[in-house]
Amino acid sequence: MPSLNISKVAVGCASLDALRKRQAARAANGIVPIVTRFRPKRADELVGGSIFWILQHRITARQTILGFEEREADRRTIIRLDAELVPVRPHPKRAHQGWRYLAHEDAPADLADGDVTAALPPALAQMLAALALI
Repeated sequence: MPSLNISKVAVGCASLDALRKRQAARAANGIVPIVTRFRPKRADELVGGSIFWILQHRITARQTILGFEEREADRRTIIRLDAELVPVRPHPKRAHQGWRYLAHEDAPADLADGDVTAALPPALAQMLAALALI
């Protein structure tokens, strides 16, 4: 199992549904390309890991990182992601610029089928998590 992931803020997405729509619009042949200025220094360790999306100060979903390539026109890096967006157990995370590395042991687990935790409003989910109820 990969030992390294990254987290990234889903800028402009207010909900998981908005992120799903954005990623579906970008998808081609089961791959979603994400363009970034610089290639991560630990890119080789990230292949097979996931990008964890931050929505409203919570890690909410993830996509598997398939690989990296360089765009010839401007030498920017394209992160190739699996088109499947997997909901995860919401985990508080402050917003940040760019990406941050996330060790496998620190990454939230995938949501089980029927788990409605991701649908809770962020403030309610934070209160319930603080009370150790979710």
